[in-house]
Amino acid sequence: MRKSAYKHWGRRAFTAMLLTALATGASAWAQSAWPSRPIVMIVPQAAGGTNDIVGRVVSQKLGEVLGASVVVENRPGAGGNIGTQLAAKANKDGHTLLMTISSSQAINPALYKNAGFDPVKDFNPVSLIGAVPNVLLVHPSFPAKSVPELLALAKSKPGFYQYASAGNGTLNHLLGEMLNTMAGVSLQHVPYKGVAPALNDVLGGQLPMLFASLPSSLAHIKAGKLRALAVSGATRSPVLPDVPALTETVAGYNGTLWIGLFAPAGMPQDVFNKLSDAMNKTLAAKDLRDKLEQQGVELAGTADKPVTPAQFGALLNEDIAKWARIVKTSGASVD
Repeated sequence: MRKSAYKHWGRRAFTAMLLTALATGASAWAQSAWPSRPIVMIVPQAAGGTNDIVGRVVSQKLGEVLGASVVVENRPGAGGNIGTQLAAKANKDGHTLLMTISSSQAINPALYKNAGFDPVKDFNPVSLIGAVPNVLLVHPSFPAKSVPELLALAKSKPGFYQYASAGNGTLNHLLGEMLNTMAGVSLQHVPYKGVAPALNDVLGGQLPMLFASLPSSLAHIKAGKLRALAVSGATRSPVLPDVPALTETVAGYNGTLWIGLFAPAGMPQDVFNKLSDAMNKTLAAKDLRDKLEQQGVELAGTADKPVTPAQFGALLNEDIAKWARIVKTSGASVD
């Protein structure tokens, strides 16, 4: 080979190596750039509800961990479907996330003829935050002071007593339907657009009762503005140790709500890994854990051993199957 050919090959090789180095550097920079703007955490429920309360606590700490702004954006409607659909269609670059609850992600696909999203195909589970019991609450003027007394009243006047909920298809709607089915009563459902307006009407005495999450109702219980008859979980809540579990009266009754963070499917793996690591650090923070536990959230995992995305995904699949059976048995549906 002639000397000039060597020189030509050398220049080509040098140019190729330079371009490769530049491309590698650009790729590394792109990976380290996330987040490059404020992260929007969509909460598909109204302000004041459990998911909103937890979302704001978590978003603040996550922002501190990332050194970025994480903004909660409430997009309520259709039992959580509207906000969930928006999140599913959002850009997959890691700047839009979904903080949601089991009633929206695991129940709606069975409850609605077309929920507008696929809870498994459209999202990747990131972090399971924890579980929250609901509380069966009545206005202080309501004559029943226990679940047996409530059931006796309901049986004496079938279809007379009403209960409020955060909307058709929400967990507190189905908890009432479960009580009707399992206890043989016929409480009438009155849906609202979010837990806050439902709570307000029960607080004002317009309706006698509702199921509400512990975080959204705890302050009212402590102030004596609402009377807690029972919690919906399988056991009593450590936050309300004197309040019985519903299953103590209605055997087998169990309905808890979990809260978790999802990302739209298709997010780059390196961004997902960074988000997952940041959430693990967020959920390990003592001040965050204390704050959520004081609100009645039963945190998932431990500070040094969080629930993995794969474990969270398995829980989602189990709950989708469980609630599909409950929806079918209760006959509840939303067009």
